[in-house]
Amino acid sequence: MGSAKKTSSAERKARIADMRRAEAARERRARALTITLSAVIVAALGVGGYFLVSQADDDDESGKSGDAAAVAEFSRTKDGEKVWDSKKLGRTHVEGKVKYPVTPPVGGNHNQVWMNCNGDVYQNEIPNENAVHSLEHGSVWVTYNDQAKPADLKKLEAKVKKTPYSLMSPVKKQKEPLLLTAWGHQRAVTGADDAKVNSFFSTFVQGKQTPEPGAACTNGKGQ
Repeated sequence: MGSAKKTSSAERKARIADMRRAEAARERRARALTITLSAVIVAALGVGGYFLVSQADDDDESGKSGDAAAVAEFSRTKDGEKVWDSKKLGRTHVEGKVKYPVTPPVGGNHNQVWMNCNGDVYQNEIPNENAVHSLEHGSVWVTYNDQAKPADLKKLEAKVKKTPYSLMSPVKKQKEPLLLTAWGHQRAVTGADDAKVNSFFSTFVQGKQTPEPGAACTNGKGQ
Protein backbone atom coordinates (compact mmCIF):
# COMPACT_ATOMS: atom_id res chain seq x y z
CA MET A 1 0.00 0.00 0.00
CA GLY A 2 2.82 2.33 0.97
CA SER A 3 4.65 1.43 -2.23
CA ALA A 4 1.59 2.34 -4.32
CA LYS A 5 1.33 5.75 -2.65
CA LYS A 6 5.03 6.40 -3.27
CA THR A 7 4.58 5.46 -6.94
CA SER A 8 1.50 7.71 -7.29
CA SER A 9 3.35 10.59 -5.61
CA ALA A 10 6.36 10.14 -7.89
CA GLU A 11 4.15 10.08 -10.97
CA ARG A 12 2.36 13.23 -9.82
CA LYS A 13 5.70 15.00 -9.27
CA ALA A 14 6.83 13.82 -12.67
CA ARG A 15 3.69 15.17 -14.32
CA ILE A 16 4.10 18.47 -12.50
CA ALA A 17 7.71 18.67 -13.62
CA ASP A 18 6.64 17.88 -17.22
CA MET A 19 3.97 20.59 -17.01
CA ARG A 20 6.51 23.11 -15.70
CA ARG A 21 8.96 22.19 -18.46
CA ALA A 22 6.20 22.55 -21.05
CA GLU A 23 5.15 25.91 -19.60
CA ALA A 24 8.76 27.08 -19.60
CA ALA A 25 9.09 25.97 -23.22
CA ARG A 26 5.93 27.90 -24.13
CA GLU A 27 7.26 30.99 -22.38
CA ARG A 28 10.56 30.69 -24.27
CA ARG A 29 8.70 30.35 -27.58
CA ALA A 30 6.50 33.34 -26.69
CA ARG A 31 9.53 35.46 -25.85
CA ALA A 32 11.27 34.42 -29.04
CA LEU A 33 8.15 35.25 -31.05
CA THR A 34 7.84 38.63 -29.34
CA ILE A 35 11.49 39.45 -30.06
CA THR A 36 11.10 38.36 -33.68
CA LEU A 37 7.94 40.41 -34.15
CA SER A 38 9.58 43.43 -32.54
CA ALA A 39 12.54 43.14 -34.87
CA VAL A 40 10.22 42.89 -37.87
CA ILE A 41 8.24 45.95 -36.73
CA VAL A 42 11.41 47.98 -36.15
CA ALA A 43 12.74 46.97 -39.55
CA ALA A 44 9.43 47.85 -41.19
CA LEU A 45 9.38 51.23 -39.47
CA GLY A 46 12.93 51.84 -40.59
CA VAL A 47 12.10 51.02 -44.19
CA GLY A 48 8.92 53.07 -44.02
CA GLY A 49 10.80 55.99 -42.51
CA TYR A 50 13.39 55.75 -45.26
CA PHE A 51 10.74 55.94 -47.93
CA LEU A 52 8.99 58.81 -46.15
CA VAL A 53 12.24 60.74 -45.93
CA SER A 54 13.02 59.90 -49.53
CA GLN A 55 9.58 61.08 -50.57
CA ALA A 56 10.00 64.25 -48.55
CA ASP A 57 13.34 64.86 -50.24
CA ASP A 58 11.73 64.26 -53.62
CA ASP A 59 8.94 66.68 -52.73
CA ASP A 60 11.49 69.25 -51.67
CA GLU A 61 13.43 68.82 -54.90
CA SER A 62 10.28 69.13 -56.96
CA GLY A 63 9.31 72.13 -54.84
CA LYS A 64 12.28 74.00 -56.22
CA SER A 65 10.48 74.22 -59.53
CA GLY A 66 7.21 72.56 -58.60
CA ASP A 67 5.11 75.66 -59.14
CA ALA A 68 6.82 76.50 -62.43
CA ALA A 69 3.67 75.77 -64.42
CA ALA A 70 1.67 78.16 -62.25
CA VAL A 71 4.32 80.86 -62.62
CA ALA A 72 4.28 80.42 -66.38
CA GLU A 73 0.53 81.10 -66.61
CA PHE A 74 -0.61 84.72 -66.60
CA SER A 75 -3.22 87.07 -67.99
CA ARG A 76 -2.70 90.54 -69.39
CA THR A 77 -4.65 93.72 -68.61
CA LYS A 78 -5.79 96.08 -71.36
CA ASP A 79 -2.85 98.39 -70.75
CA GLY A 80 -0.28 95.59 -70.84
CA GLU A 81 0.31 94.62 -67.22
CA LYS A 82 0.92 90.90 -66.69
CA VAL A 83 -1.02 89.35 -63.81
CA TRP A 84 -0.62 85.95 -62.15
CA ASP A 85 -2.97 84.13 -59.80
CA SER A 86 -1.15 84.72 -56.52
CA LYS A 87 -2.86 81.71 -54.91
CA LYS A 88 -1.08 79.43 -57.38
CA LEU A 89 2.37 80.85 -56.72
CA GLY A 90 4.33 78.62 -54.37
CA ARG A 91 5.61 80.08 -51.12
CA THR A 92 7.77 77.23 -49.88
CA HIS A 93 11.24 78.00 -48.56
CA VAL A 94 13.80 75.95 -50.48
CA GLU A 95 17.57 75.67 -50.70
CA GLY A 96 19.54 76.17 -53.87
CA LYS A 97 18.44 77.46 -57.24
CA VAL A 98 14.83 77.66 -58.40
CA LYS A 99 13.95 77.33 -62.08
CA TYR A 100 11.67 80.29 -62.67
CA PRO A 101 10.05 80.42 -66.13
CA VAL A 102 9.72 84.21 -65.94
CA THR A 103 12.67 86.64 -65.92
CA PRO A 104 12.72 88.32 -63.50
CA PRO A 105 10.44 86.06 -61.44
CA VAL A 106 7.14 87.36 -60.06
CA GLY A 107 6.74 84.88 -57.20
CA GLY A 108 7.01 81.22 -56.36
CA ASN A 109 9.10 79.08 -54.05
CA HIS A 110 12.11 80.98 -52.76
CA ASN A 111 14.99 81.18 -50.31
CA GLN A 112 14.16 81.65 -46.64
CA VAL A 113 16.23 84.87 -46.52
CA TRP A 114 14.83 87.95 -48.24
CA MET A 115 16.90 90.50 -50.14
CA ASN A 116 17.11 93.81 -48.30
CA CYS A 117 14.46 95.99 -49.89
CA ASN A 118 14.40 99.15 -47.82
CA GLY A 119 15.09 101.37 -50.82
CA ASP A 120 18.16 99.28 -51.69
CA VAL A 121 19.84 99.79 -55.07
CA TYR A 122 22.14 96.96 -56.20
CA GLN A 123 24.75 97.56 -58.89
CA ASN A 124 25.12 93.85 -59.67
CA GLU A 125 22.59 91.08 -60.27
CA ILE A 126 21.07 89.58 -57.15
CA PRO A 127 19.80 86.03 -56.48
CA ASN A 128 16.25 85.54 -57.76
CA GLU A 129 15.42 83.30 -54.82
CA ASN A 130 16.09 86.08 -52.31
CA ALA A 131 14.46 88.79 -54.40
CA VAL A 132 11.25 86.75 -54.68
CA HIS A 133 11.13 86.61 -50.90
CA SER A 134 11.27 90.41 -50.91
CA LEU A 135 8.29 90.45 -53.27
CA GLU A 136 6.47 88.23 -50.79
CA HIS A 137 7.02 90.97 -48.18
CA GLY A 138 5.30 93.50 -50.42
CA SER A 139 8.19 95.15 -52.20
CA VAL A 140 8.42 96.48 -55.76
CA TRP A 141 11.47 95.31 -57.70
CA VAL A 142 12.83 97.59 -60.43
CA THR A 143 15.01 95.77 -62.96
CA TYR A 144 16.79 96.75 -66.16
CA ASN A 145 19.07 95.41 -68.86
CA ASP A 146 21.87 96.93 -70.92
CA GLN A 147 19.39 98.68 -73.22
CA ALA A 148 18.04 100.95 -70.46
CA LYS A 149 18.98 104.63 -70.71
CA PRO A 150 21.34 105.98 -68.02
CA ALA A 151 19.09 109.00 -67.42
CA ASP A 152 16.12 106.71 -66.67
CA LEU A 153 18.22 104.57 -64.37
CA LYS A 154 19.35 107.63 -62.42
CA LYS A 155 15.76 108.79 -61.86
CA LEU A 156 14.51 105.32 -60.93
CA GLU A 157 17.42 104.85 -58.56
CA ALA A 158 16.47 108.09 -56.78
CA LYS A 159 12.86 106.95 -56.52
CA VAL A 160 13.80 103.57 -55.09
CA LYS A 161 16.18 105.05 -52.54
CA LYS A 162 13.39 107.15 -51.03
CA THR A 163 10.82 104.33 -51.10
CA PRO A 164 10.79 101.69 -48.34
CA TYR A 165 9.78 98.25 -49.61
CA SER A 166 11.46 98.69 -52.96
CA LEU A 167 14.72 97.52 -54.52
CA MET A 168 16.52 97.86 -57.82
CA SER A 169 19.03 95.69 -59.68
CA PRO A 170 20.18 94.76 -63.20
CA VAL A 171 18.81 91.63 -64.89
CA LYS A 172 20.70 91.23 -68.14
CA LYS A 173 18.53 88.42 -69.50
CA GLN A 174 15.20 90.25 -69.28
CA LYS A 175 13.69 91.15 -72.66
CA GLU A 176 12.48 94.68 -71.90
CA PRO A 177 14.86 97.51 -70.92
CA LEU A 178 12.84 98.43 -67.82
CA LEU A 179 10.53 96.24 -65.75
CA LEU A 180 8.59 96.76 -62.54
CA THR A 181 7.71 93.63 -60.59
CA ALA A 182 5.54 92.93 -57.54
CA TRP A 183 4.22 89.60 -56.24
CA GLY A 184 2.10 88.28 -59.11
CA HIS A 185 2.38 91.48 -61.18
CA GLN A 186 4.83 92.75 -63.77
CA ARG A 187 4.91 95.72 -66.11
CA ALA A 188 7.29 97.07 -68.73
CA VAL A 189 7.65 100.86 -68.74
CA THR A 190 9.04 103.16 -71.42
CA GLY A 191 11.14 105.19 -69.01
CA ALA A 192 11.36 106.79 -65.58
CA ASP A 193 8.83 109.45 -66.58
CA ASP A 194 6.23 106.90 -67.67
CA ALA A 195 3.07 107.62 -65.63
CA LYS A 196 2.72 103.89 -64.97
CA VAL A 197 5.82 103.98 -62.76
CA ASN A 198 4.16 106.04 -60.01
CA SER A 199 0.93 104.11 -60.45
CA PHE A 200 2.71 100.77 -60.01
CA PHE A 201 4.55 101.94 -56.91
CA SER A 202 1.45 103.42 -55.27
CA THR A 203 -0.55 100.26 -55.98
CA PHE A 204 1.92 97.53 -55.11
CA VAL A 205 4.33 98.82 -52.46
CA GLN A 206 2.80 96.93 -49.50
CA GLY A 207 -0.29 96.55 -51.68
CA LYS A 208 -3.18 94.12 -51.51
CA GLN A 209 -1.19 91.50 -53.42
CA THR A 210 1.31 91.20 -50.54
CA PRO A 211 1.29 87.67 -49.04
CA GLU A 212 3.08 88.86 -45.87
CA PRO A 213 2.19 92.52 -45.26
CA GLY A 214 4.39 94.26 -42.73
CA ALA A 215 7.16 91.66 -42.90
CA ALA A 216 10.67 93.09 -42.66
CA CYS A 217 12.66 94.45 -45.61
CA THR A 218 15.82 94.92 -43.54
CA ASN A 219 18.22 92.49 -41.81
CA GLY A 220 18.02 90.18 -44.80
CA LYS A 221 20.61 89.55 -47.48
CA GLY A 222 22.68 92.38 -48.92
CA GLN A 223 25.09 92.38 -51.83
